[in-house]
Parts: sequence; structure tokens; C-alpha cells
Amino acid sequence: MDIGSYDGGFETASPSTPQLEARGQTEARRRRLELDDEFERAGPSANWSLRDFDIGKPLGKGHFGRVYLARVKSPADPFILVLKCLPKDEVISKGVQTQVRREIEIMQQLRHPNIVRLYGWFHDANRIFLMMEFAGHGEVFKHLRKARRFSEKRSSKYIRQIADGLAYLHSKNVIHRDIKPENLLLGMNGEIKIGDFGWSVHAPDEDSQRTLAGTLSYVAPEMILGQPYGRAVDIWALGVLTFEFVCGEEPFGADTTMGTRLVQSRICRCDVRFPFSVSQEAQDFMLKLFRLVPAERLPLHHVPVEPWIEMYHTEP
Repeated sequence: MDIGSYDGGFETASPSTPQLEARGQTEARRRRLELDDEFERAGPSANWSLRDFDIGKPLGKGHFGRVYLARVKSPADPFILVLKCLPKDEVISKGVQTQVRREIEIMQQLRHPNIVRLYGWFHDANRIFLMMEFAGHGEVFKHLRKARRFSEKRSSKYIRQIADGLAYLHSKNVIHRDIKPENLLLGMNGEIKIGDFGWSVHAPDEDSQRTLAGTLSYVAPEMILGQPYGRAVDIWALGVLTFEFVCGEEPFGADTTMGTRLVQSRICRCDVRFPFSVSQEAQDFMLKLFRLVPAERLPLHHVPVEPWIEMYHTEP
């Protein structure tokens, strides 16, 4: 497989940020050492460095850091993967040390066909590198924007896979907290891969979380109301995702086009309005996910036997 041409992006991501330099070399050095010590205790993958890879084309740039296609330099196993580079100075200046460490710790424990695999990670003086599974067909978000909306058959197929991945996460006491099209990828065979675990949390005790996390138009009512919450916030988000797949828009409005309070009010009232084109089976399915009482939402292990899912499920 051709991995494309490298543009030197990892190197340009390395220099210290102005925010850290303005605080002085001593303070910057102290915080860098603290970060290095913190991540060393997390246990990087042994014997890896940037020299072990052929770097290819850029795949994107997130809120911070860069993502590149890469190939392992190994005659025995030259497999393709994705390298995500996080400059340490940016991690420090944006205060996301805990978020990055949590993402690594959680993803290291996950093995599921509908979840992006983290093969390992390593770091050098300036950067942290995550070695991740390559999902060959890219972000679901881009496919959805191009199509405007998915057919109910396609949506049903994707939702079934996402529910399966979420059920696995919940069995590991992990809440994703940021399910949305931008955080979903498509594998080489068109299968869904749940990614981006930056907002995820390990929560063995149900209804033990209070932090407002994720994307406003996808958050559950209990999170907006400041109530303790648990895994059911992911089930609500699955309902929002289903609506966006089928209808091509978010059910409660987007925070970029409407006032925040109006979006929050619609969520907390479960003010959802279905277009006439949406089948009754799809509406019934979504309404089982859009329950204001978390305990009343459809359990994820029931999703495969829901009529809207079964009517399109043709696999043996």
C-alpha cells in the first residue's frame, strides 16, 4: 500500500510554544520534567522510536497534534498504522495532561472490532506518539456531510455496530462521553470504529460522574442538570447519532446555530420532532433511547433485536 509523501509535519510541531516560553525557561523545564515523569510511570511501549517508521501522508490535524499514515520498518511485518503526534508543550499549555494520559490508559485495555485499536505509544524529548489502527475509509463525519444523510438501512447497520462497541466499553466500566460522527471511523471493510477517547472515563460505580463533558448537542439531560450520571449518557448520545444519520441534522439543534440555553432546554424536555420521511420503526427505536430517566433507556444489548435493527440485518 502506498502511504504517500511525508511533509515534515512532526518536526514543525516540535518547537516550544510561545505560552511556555513566556513563563520562562525554568518553569517550562520543570513542567516538562513533570510530564515526562508522569508518562514514564504510565509505561510506554518498549523499544519504539520514530526511526522505526516510514512516515507517509498527513491524515489530519486535531485540536492539537498531527496524524500521519506510517509503515513499520520491518521485513517480517511491515504493517500500516497511524501515528498521532502530540507536542508536549501543547499538552502542557492546554492543560490536557490528564486527558491524554486517560486516553492512553483506557485504549490500551480495549480489544474490539468496532473500536480503534491502540497498538502502543512512545515519546521523545518533545513529543508523544500514539500508534493507532488505520481505518482506511476515514471519518464517518465526512461521509455523512457528503451524503447529507444516510439511508435507514445504512444507519441501522452502523448503529448496531456502535451499540456493540459501546456495550463492550460499558462491560469494561468505560463511559465514552463524546459519541458523535467526528469520533467515528470506517475500517477497510466499511465497519464502524469508535475512536477519540479523550473525554472517556473509567467509572466502576454507576452514576458516579458529575463533570460536564463532550459536545453540547449530544449530552444527556442529567449531565446538563448537574445530576450524577453513568453509562446511560452514551445511550442518549446513540439516539442523537441515530437521528443525525437518518435525518441529516441534530435533533435538538447545534450550539453553533442556536443559543446554548435553547439547546439545553430542548434536550431537558426531550423536544424531538421527526421529519415525515422517517419510518415509524426508526422513530420508535430513537424514542426508546431518548428517555429522560436514564434507567428507562433501551439497554445496549437489546439493540440487535429491535425491529428497526432486525429489519435491515442480513448477516447470518
